[in-house]
Amino acid sequence: MEITQHLFLNLSILIIFFFLCLVVLENQRYVISKASIILYFILMLWVCIQFSLHPVSYVRFDLRVIPIVIGGLYFGIGPILVLATIILRSFYGIDMGFYQTIMLYVPLSFILWRMYPWFWKQQPLKHVLISSFMGGIVGTISSFGMGFLGLKINWMDSLFAYIVVPSSGIGIITYAIEFVKKNVEMRQQLIKAEKLKAVEQMGAAISHEIRNPLTAASGFVQLLEDDYLSRQKRKEYLSIVKEELSSAEKVIQDYLTFAKPSIEKFEELNVKNELKQIINIVLPLANQNSVEITTDFSVIGFIKGDRQKFRQCFVNVFKNAIEAMPSGGYLSISSDTSQNHITIIIKDTGSGMTKEQIERLGEPFYSTKGKNGTGLGMMVVYSIVRALDGEILVESEIGVGTTFSFTFPTINLMMKKELYQ
Repeated sequence: MEITQHLFLNLSILIIFFFLCLVVLENQRYVISKASIILYFILMLWVCIQFSLHPVSYVRFDLRVIPIVIGGLYFGIGPILVLATIILRSFYGIDMGFYQTIMLYVPLSFILWRMYPWFWKQQPLKHVLISSFMGGIVGTISSFGMGFLGLKINWMDSLFAYIVVPSSGIGIITYAIEFVKKNVEMRQQLIKAEKLKAVEQMGAAISHEIRNPLTAASGFVQLLEDDYLSRQKRKEYLSIVKEELSSAEKVIQDYLTFAKPSIEKFEELNVKNELKQIINIVLPLANQNSVEITTDFSVIGFIKGDRQKFRQCFVNVFKNAIEAMPSGGYLSISSDTSQNHITIIIKDTGSGMTKEQIERLGEPFYSTKGKNGTGLGMMVVYSIVRALDGEILVESEIGVGTTFSFTFPTINLMMKKELYQ
């Protein structure tokens, strides 16, 4: 049983290589080129021939049929692999074994090339059966072909080795391929379903948030149709309609900021000056909620970004922090600059958040304010920070407060030169 033992050893090497290939393919984010696949299968052919059993110089017992059949049926590269087999075999001598390789595998390349489109129309289980059957047929022909070389070998051993081992090996490998394919397809379907679910939730939330102000505006427009309405009431109703339409516009603008967070206009931003301007904007709200704001800014700190979006981002963060302290508290805003990064730290003494709430921050239309929040504010914050190549770290404790840490890359000397050219 020397031939069978050697082919089983050969098969174990092939299975290890194919397993590593499947692991790479399953975790690959990008499409692997056909050239890479061809090179991989040629490497497998070389391994088969190099580690073959050769009792005499012109005979080699190996499993080259496995990569040829699998590559031909699954990837349509049968003729290329057969050509590579003939070239590789020629390196080991132009002898009877070489001519037998040509006589057996040239017709096989044509058969695999013709079968490739039909093969992919079959069910996964049939893929395994067809591949295994092909391997068994080629193995049988190879075994009988050895009889014409006049070798003194155990023909039962040869028949068993060439019928059972190749077909079993192809069956194991093709089953693994189909298993990985099914997992990848299920993962893609799950991702697609999650995306559709997110779109449905987003559409429903946007519809709800826009319908409320539009319904109110529509009601007051109907009241304005009254010819006997006083001038003062008309002016009051028009003001309400304007506010409701502005509210609807804000919802749409926040959604667009989330959907398209890319920064189209980059400019140099002095972080200290920008934060001071934003504090001036939210200061009335802070006074109204009895929130005291303290600052501690680094002297120098520049980032590259869009001024309007930067302000929009931190106005939302400051407002959320202030609204988290309805009974008053302290809001601390500081910045720290290193050679490559600037960190902005915002700390409040508000109600705080749970670990689950922190993990959901930034999700479309998720709000910790219940009915009082749209869930758009933090969604916009996370989108803008991502567009500015920044990162957000959140720490919070119920009843103690929340700390937001924003880290952005600073403008280095080369960037500054480019900005002023």
